[in-house]
Amino acid sequence: MKSADILAQLISFDTVSARSNLPMIDWVEGYLAEHGVSARRIPDETGEKASLIATLGPSDAPGYVLSGHTDVVPVTGQDWSSDPFQARLEDGCLYGRGACDMKGYLACVLAAIPQMAAANLARPLHLAFSYDEEVGCTGVRPMLHQMADWPVQPAGCFVGEPTSMQVVTGHKHKISKRVVVRGRTGHSSLAPLAVNAAEYAARLITYVSDLGRDLAENGPSDALYDVGHTTAHVGRMAGGTQLNIVPHHAEFDFEFRAVPGDDPVELVARVRAEADRLQVRMQAVDPETGIDFYDYSHIAGLDTAPDAAITGLAKRLAGRNDHAKVAYTTEGGLFTEIAGIPTVVCGPGSIEQAHKADEFIALSELDKCDRFLANLVDHCRAA
Repeated sequence: MKSADILAQLISFDTVSARSNLPMIDWVEGYLAEHGVSARRIPDETGEKASLIATLGPSDAPGYVLSGHTDVVPVTGQDWSSDPFQARLEDGCLYGRGACDMKGYLACVLAAIPQMAAANLARPLHLAFSYDEEVGCTGVRPMLHQMADWPVQPAGCFVGEPTSMQVVTGHKHKISKRVVVRGRTGHSSLAPLAVNAAEYAARLITYVSDLGRDLAENGPSDALYDVGHTTAHVGRMAGGTQLNIVPHHAEFDFEFRAVPGDDPVELVARVRAEADRLQVRMQAVDPETGIDFYDYSHIAGLDTAPDAAITGLAKRLAGRNDHAKVAYTTEGGLFTEIAGIPTVVCGPGSIEQAHKADEFIALSELDKCDRFLANLVDHCRAA
C-alpha cells in the first residue's frame, strides 16, 4: 500500500480525543502482523485507548524512534465540504480530519514497513504511536517512562508533526491553568456588600494580559520562532447568571508559552501572587471567598542544539541545510525530558492546515516524507 492509500484508511477511523482509538490500533496491529512485525500495546486506565510500540531490527543497538499521535481534534461546528472521516482526493491534495495532523506521517511510516522489514538493519527503528496528544500530551507519558528503562537507549527520535519536512529543533514550553474565583452573591443593588467573582476574575485576567505585553517588550527573544517571545493567553472565561445578581462564581483558563530564558512555572507563580493580593481584599468582605488554581496541562519545551547529531542526521535525510523553531507544542520535549532521547520534529504537511475544516495534505508532502524514511532505512542498513 502506498502512503496515500494508508492515509485514506487511517482517516476513516474517528479518533477524536474524546473517543477510543482502539479500532485504529487494531488495524495498525493487523497491518504490521501481515509484514511479520509484532507490536505491544500500552493501554490507558480505562482500557479504551492505547499507545503502540513496535521495533524492527536488532535490540542491542541504539536506533531511532518514529513518533506520532493517533488522536485528532473535533470537527464539531466546522463547515466541511465533505465527510471529514472519508478521505477525498482533489487537485493533488488529500482531504480529511488528521490528514496533516498527523496521520499523514503515520501513513508514511506504515508504508515504509515493507522496506524496513526487508532491510538488514544494523540499527533498529522503533514505532511509537500515542493517544491524547491533542488534550495535553498525556498518552505518550506512560510509553516514555517505559522507554526510559530500555537497556539500550535510542540514538534519537523524529516526531512527525507537520513542518513541511523542515527540521524543527525547538518549540516553546507550555503551561496551562484553570482559575476558579469564589465570590459572595447578592442583589446588584447591594453590590458593595457582596464579592463579585466576575470582577476579580477580570482583574486577574488583566494582570495576565499585562504580563504578556511586558514579556513581549522586555523578555528574552529568539528570532527562529514565528513568535519570538514568550506569550500569555486567556482562552476561556465564564461567570455570572444575570445582570441583577452579583456573580458568586467565575472561572477562566490561561496559558504561557515560554521561550528558553523564561520559566513558565515562575510566571504562573507571579499570577498566583497577584491572586493572593486580590484574595486579601475579597476575604476582608467574606473569609469564605477565594481564588483557586487547577492544573490544565504542562508540556515540556524542546531545545535541541543545531549541531546535535540528530539535527545533522535529520537535515541529511530531508535534503535540507536549514532548521527552525515553532510556537506550537509537540510530544518532542517529553521525549527529551522523560526518556532522555535527542529529538527533532520533522513531518509532512503544513501546520496552517491543522485543526481547520477541510484539513488537507498535498501528495507531494507525502512523497517528501517517503524519501526521508527511505533515506533513514538506508542509514540504518548494515554495511
